[in-house]
Amino acid sequence: MADRLALFTGGQFADSHAKTAHGILRYGSRDVICVVDSTSAGSTAEQVVPYARRPVPIVPSVTEAAQLGANVLVIGVAPFGGALTDEWRAALLEAVGLGMSLEAGLHTVLAEDPELSAAAGAAGVELRDLRAAPPGLSVPPAERPDATVVHTVGSDCAIGKMSVTLELDSAARARGMQSAFVATGQTGIAISGWGIAVDHVISDFVAGAASRLVHEGAQRAPLLFVEGQGALGHPAYSGVTLGLLHGCKPDILILCHRAGSTDIDDYPGVPIRPLPELVQIYEAATTWVDHPARVRAVAVNTRGLDDAAAQEELVRVTAETGLPASDPVRFGGDVLLDALELP
Repeated sequence: MADRLALFTGGQFADSHAKTAHGILRYGSRDVICVVDSTSAGSTAEQVVPYARRPVPIVPSVTEAAQLGANVLVIGVAPFGGALTDEWRAALLEAVGLGMSLEAGLHTVLAEDPELSAAAGAAGVELRDLRAAPPGLSVPPAERPDATVVHTVGSDCAIGKMSVTLELDSAARARGMQSAFVATGQTGIAISGWGIAVDHVISDFVAGAASRLVHEGAQRAPLLFVEGQGALGHPAYSGVTLGLLHGCKPDILILCHRAGSTDIDDYPGVPIRPLPELVQIYEAATTWVDHPARVRAVAVNTRGLDDAAAQEELVRVTAETGLPASDPVRFGGDVLLDALELP
């Protein structure tokens, strides 16, 4: 039976932390029946988040999602810490009772939860854990396959690194290039159907997981766009950022930033470094494993700005960094793709 998705966002659909739901709506190919969100119920996804592109209805309850024909409930929020809350547990159990499979990218592994596992077994439905690490991971080998690796890095979390990576891959393929999107997080895996959620990997093996993804990706295409995670300056997630950076050994970097952001998300008072300093930090970090890469452009998330203000921000970022800047979601990926100077 084909998947008919209901995206559960727990009252946060309008927030950037609902990036899994937003990503599936914009880039995914599976059938989305509705969004389950009590706060935005009565609207359509496109009305609340134009970026989502699909005018699917937003309903207040799992029961209404099932009545519309959804057979898979997907947790569409990436919460701080990735844990399953009591409120969400109740919704998941309700969905299982209505015959719906569950799909989640939480650090809480659904299949290892006794209550959810027992309920799913009794109902004959699936529990899909997108963040589950594959077996056999280890440290990376010394060699890297012969492929061009473009990697998105960021000033913070939840600013659109995955979207930038997907837009660049799409723009490259539109030009006839052989390229592939390499998913490193749960949302990218939900969209592309393959990848490894590197933030769920044992810390010693994060670089090895990134290396494995590049080796697997090189079997798909000679040009790889590797999705970034976290930020080197993030108090919680810098470790996964560095492991990913060193494991994939990129040739080219794209720095991602959200317009107007001054502090690290979830850590108010921890400032985001100036963009030129971030460029230097990321470039320096690539040299530590003897595979230097340059930041070739800045991708700016201009969500919340009108077109004129967005263009002004891009001009300002270019003046500040000396690098081409664009918002590929808003204006297309060509400016950034040109800046990569691909062979």
